[in-house]
Amino acid sequence: MSTPNGFPQHSGACVTRSPEGGAVQDLHAKKAGKAAKEEAGGNGVLTFEDPPSVGSSLNETLKFLPDELKAHMKIKSITPRPPRKPRLERAASLDEKSWRRWRRFRTSQESLTDPNETSSSNGSLQEASLSPPVRGRASPCHPCCQQNSLHGSPDALEAGPMGKSRGGTSDLGKRASEISSAFGGLLRGKAFAGGKPRLSQIMPARPLPPMEFNVASHTLRTANRIDSDCMDYQHYSQHKFGRVSSSLSDTRLHSNGMVYDNCSTDSMKSTFSLLAPIRSKDVRSRSYLEGSLLATGALLGAEELSRYFPDRNIGIFVATWNMQGQKELPVNLDDFLLPTDPDYAQDMYVIGVQEGCPDRREWEIRLQETLGPHYVMLYSAAHGVLYMSVFIRRDLIWFCSEVEYATVTTRIVSQIKTKGALGICFTFFGTSFLFITSHFTSGDSKVNERKLDYNKTIQALTLPKNVPDTNPYRSSSNDVTTRFDEVFWFGDFNFRLNKDRETVDSILNQNPETDVSKLLAYDQLMSEMSRGSIFKGFQEADINFRPSYKFDIGKDSYDTTSKQRTPSYTDRVVFRSRYRDDIHAVKYSSCPVIKTSDHRPVFALFRVKVRPGRDNIPLAAGQFDRELYLIGIKRRITRELQKRQEQKDQKSSSICSVS
Repeated sequence: MSTPNGFPQHSGACVTRSPEGGAVQDLHAKKAGKAAKEEAGGNGVLTFEDPPSVGSSLNETLKFLPDELKAHMKIKSITPRPPRKPRLERAASLDEKSWRRWRRFRTSQESLTDPNETSSSNGSLQEASLSPPVRGRASPCHPCCQQNSLHGSPDALEAGPMGKSRGGTSDLGKRASEISSAFGGLLRGKAFAGGKPRLSQIMPARPLPPMEFNVASHTLRTANRIDSDCMDYQHYSQHKFGRVSSSLSDTRLHSNGMVYDNCSTDSMKSTFSLLAPIRSKDVRSRSYLEGSLLATGALLGAEELSRYFPDRNIGIFVATWNMQGQKELPVNLDDFLLPTDPDYAQDMYVIGVQEGCPDRREWEIRLQETLGPHYVMLYSAAHGVLYMSVFIRRDLIWFCSEVEYATVTTRIVSQIKTKGALGICFTFFGTSFLFITSHFTSGDSKVNERKLDYNKTIQALTLPKNVPDTNPYRSSSNDVTTRFDEVFWFGDFNFRLNKDRETVDSILNQNPETDVSKLLAYDQLMSEMSRGSIFKGFQEADINFRPSYKFDIGKDSYDTTSKQRTPSYTDRVVFRSRYRDDIHAVKYSSCPVIKTSDHRPVFALFRVKVRPGRDNIPLAAGQFDRELYLIGIKRRITRELQKRQEQKDQKSSSICSVS
């Protein structure tokens, strides 16, 4: 059976061929026939506005429809009419892959430039019609018609708007594409009226990964990014303190509508940085020298304290060492200042020295070199051969008050300043600190003289001077230690063991490690503290190290000279606080690897509670010893370069043996 134009009218399905000559299976045609039968409504009429006028090439495109559609479908022929505005065309490329790439490019380009269509992110891909516009109304077709025509008709792929196909005219290709599109629309059972055809929504093959809650751009964080060796600080802080960079500033920004969500806040600051954005209003309302008396917004207030110390505890390293006046300094101070037991360095380092080396400046440079660029020397003072140096993390110098110091001489002849005390005090946020290093009278039996040295020190040490007392109602004019919140007293107290050398040696040989409880039963200082005659209100951490005095220089053996001095715990660290449980001792030990003196250094690590303060105190305003800082860092770098050069020379050197 033929149409008036000479085309055979079949009742079968349309089977298309690929450019290589393959055919789509009949199974698709049967499924399409069933869908058309269910949704066509009983009289499915398919109308073609402009059927092609060439009949020979269409046999390659049209095939028989299944018998199920034969009774419900008929094709109505309409005389074709040419386009209103002919347009120039050029021959299409014979390379099918190039043609498809061009087709996809046109599709994506027109989808982006067409303002009236929905973008592909909303569920549909926009595609411009490649054939000339048809003025007549066509039968409704499914949005997937274009997809069917792209993948189902080789003539439609090859005889598009670019020109003629391999087997016929360009009109034949256009009509074949329209017929294929119409069949696809009928078989799908859905239609749309006019406009551009749309591809069906593309669904992902698998579920998309969940989106992070924090979608702030990582490129905005590079300015405040920390070093790679400190990346684990975030995880440590979250585990230890519960948060890293949260602050009340973020809350105020959200409540006032300055930012919309967490993403906006994070884009203003680094994820790893503890610094939060500051509003201009807050900057106007505060002074960094003599500022607001209110706790909220103050430089030393609760907000700043919680941001730097979420649990309001700081780490303090306190050490004492009698250097015996030796000129030679240890090659390496890492084991002394940076013990391996704690995972992290402390926030503050206070080192007291008795009988210090002649070159005090060299000693301070060595301390700065060891602690590195993260620390600065807040203050240092000396009283004869008594030295004290206070180092603090460079981020915390803005929260310290002015530093004050005072000295006391306990010898009768005051010109000889080998015995006495040196005190340094300052306020950190709202907590006042006092550090005292002392060298009491020596001698096994001079316990009373040492108690006199203690009493003279607490009465004659005139501190504080200009920095106000944080709690004057609990202070006493006769005891300097009552005028501060936290007090650390350390030094060579010269208290001995009330036992002969042989007994002490036998106890040490029986317990070579850390069991020294039998020795402490003979300790003079513990005995006097239990009576309350010295260091009233002070505490001392448990001692689990061997006596720090008296060693042969450069050796691990105790005094082997004719005097045969009894080993003793002469070097001690004690502490007291106005408030109960403010100071927690973390570690108390000695450093046996440093052997340049007859004393071993003794150190203690503390966790100290800090309270917020007010900006009504004279601040240090970030002052530190800049010259010392530069010298120490330069020497640190130079030593590292020398070490690398030595390793390089050692690898490149060779040993020649003569047989």
